[in-house]
Amino acid sequence: MSAPVELEGLQISLARDGGEVPLVEDVSLRIGAGQVMGLVGESGAGKSLTAAALIGLVASPCRTRAGRLAVAGRELSLADPEALRPLRGRAIGFIPQDPFTSLDPLFTVGDLLTETLRTHLPLTGAAARARALELLSDVGLPSPEVRFEQYPHQLSGGMRQRVAIALAICAGPALIIADECTTALDVSTQAQIVSLLAGLVERDGTSVLLITHDLGVVAELASSVAIMYAGRIVERAPVEQLLRTPRHPYARALLDAVPRVGRTRTAVLPAIPGTMPRPGAVPPGCAFHPRCPRASDRCRADRPPIESAGASEVSCWHPLEDGAARA
Repeated sequence: MSAPVELEGLQISLARDGGEVPLVEDVSLRIGAGQVMGLVGESGAGKSLTAAALIGLVASPCRTRAGRLAVAGRELSLADPEALRPLRGRAIGFIPQDPFTSLDPLFTVGDLLTETLRTHLPLTGAAARARALELLSDVGLPSPEVRFEQYPHQLSGGMRQRVAIALAICAGPALIIADECTTALDVSTQAQIVSLLAGLVERDGTSVLLITHDLGVVAELASSVAIMYAGRIVERAPVEQLLRTPRHPYARALLDAVPRVGRTRTAVLPAIPGTMPRPGAVPPGCAFHPRCPRASDRCRADRPPIESAGASEVSCWHPLEDGAARA
């Protein structure tokens, strides 16, 4: 079994007007071997930027200012993107949100896989082809020999996502980052992809960072979850604990906004008032306080640290009571 993956103190900023605007601040995560951590939050929270930092693809005018990553027995600084180059694809696999734009349209599925395999592993051409066909079968792609010769545009969305997963796992990475990998798929295909990822995690003992808006996917696949707001982690907890008794008001609001069986047809789906603050316009104190019904003067003035609160860790001056079931 491989070692857990640890991210500590990630900071990303945007160069603007001669200064730097914080985008991601002090994000720390720990993912056990063979476990899935969900990273959840609204658009603009900083989830995909965090993923980009973990594979060394934060592009100018943004930059990774600080952060330590321990993965596959190595520890390195995320402030040095070049240090991540030999790990990208080998120790860290990445499943993109839209494989149609990430798969090179000029290469067949077989070319994409064999080139990736031979880049990271000492394989001959014949061995790489055999391994590629095995991977296509492992991810449930029908008729692997036929798909091997096809181009990405000849495949359905679900098939392309399976190819993207095969590319992510082909070198046996210790960490897979899945960035909204079910968003563009229909419900039945989403269920198949979730089942596929769960099986791969159980079989290979891989750590997975699952970035998503879909709390249903988190409930199905993840063992722990981190809630992100305005570039910071506001709650970390085992998934069962967070779904049952969230401690941060933002986590509660996200859960309350999920449609549930049992609501009457005329019931109004709760919504979070306001919007995520723009970079450079994050209010002082707790960033969530303009939208929070529990906000006090202390929330408006002082930023709360993240501290243990029962089975959770929460950044809130007025966390919800442990055992208070959500509405």
